[in-house]
Order: sequence, then structure tokens, then C-alpha cells
Amino acid sequence: MNPKAPRIALVLGAFLAGLGLFLGAIFVVTGLSPAPGVGASVIGGTFHLVDQNGKPFSDQDMKGKPYLVFFGYTHCPDICPTTLFEMSQLFRKLGPDANRVGALFITVDPARDTQSVLKDYLSSFDPHLRGLTGDQKAIDQVMRDYRVYAKKVPVEGGDYSMDHSAIIYLMDKDGHFVAPFSFQRTVDAEATDLRRYL
Repeated sequence: MNPKAPRIALVLGAFLAGLGLFLGAIFVVTGLSPAPGVGASVIGGTFHLVDQNGKPFSDQDMKGKPYLVFFGYTHCPDICPTTLFEMSQLFRKLGPDANRVGALFITVDPARDTQSVLKDYLSSFDPHLRGLTGDQKAIDQVMRDYRVYAKKVPVEGGDYSMDHSAIIYLMDKDGHFVAPFSFQRTVDAEATDLRRYL
């Protein structure tokens, strides 16, 4: 047996692990997505929430169309409104195809983000955006399923903000996770990418 074989195997294993991490980072940073239907099944799942119109809404309501999922809250000072504005621009760029895709804004702050609060907040953005809320238990479950981090941060005056992850999830027509969706591109590139999953 070649005495160098274990060392070669170790180096090769480290190289392949590093390559996997590198490619994963490329997907996150550039927004490039793998082929449709190749998503990681460990992200996402069934949920039963309520939309901004007070109607029950579940993952089954999105079956048959690709959609984006973003977690945030209405008191967010910057990332959330910026992301929803970018989503609105994308839907305008999609034109008639906008009716064939979807976008969900799921609150991480259900105590303040009631149905009526979400409805008022989303009136400033594209009407294709669906806002979802629910009781804390239901929100906690969907955050676990999507591997979302969210934590209350006390601020002056007894109020609080929410520290939370800001990934946009691209889901395919069957509700399977495809890849993080990047808005760090031109809106034309974003629209072209999303149309791949129609």
C-alpha cells in the first residue's frame, strides 16, 4: 500500500469540501440558481397562516407557480422595505408573467404585524406581494422550516426591533427550495432568472 495514500485522500477530501463551500457561496452571492427542481428539500415545508386580507393561507395555495419567500417585519427601518421595493420592481419588469409567479412576505413579528397592519404596509408595494402572519407558534414553525433566524432586540423607550436573517428563498412550482434569490443584479437579469421556473 502506498504510504502517501491516506494523506492524498485527506487532501482530496478537503479540496472537494472546499469546492462545495465555494460553489454554495457563488450561488448565494451571485444569485445563480441550479437547474429547476434541484433544490434542497430541507428548507421549506407546510404552513398554515393568514394573509393580509384575513384569509387562511397555506403552502398549497402556491402550488403550480414558482415563488419568492422573504421573512421580515413592518417596523423594519431599511432591509425589509428595500427588499419589498426590489420585489415590486421585479414584478413590474415581469409584465404579464407576474401573474404566473408569487411572492410571500412572512412576518417574524406577529405580535405587532396583524392582518390589518400588514394590509396597510403592503399597500405601498406591488399587489402581487402576499403578506402572511399568524400566532407565534405557527410563525415559529415556519421560521424553523426555512432556517430563519429572528430575535427581539430591546431599544430605548421599552420598544424593540427584530434582528433577523434576510435571505430571499426561491421556491419552484412544487414548493421545493431551489436557491437563494439575489437582488444584487439588474432587474432584467432577475426577471430572466425567475422566468426559467415558469
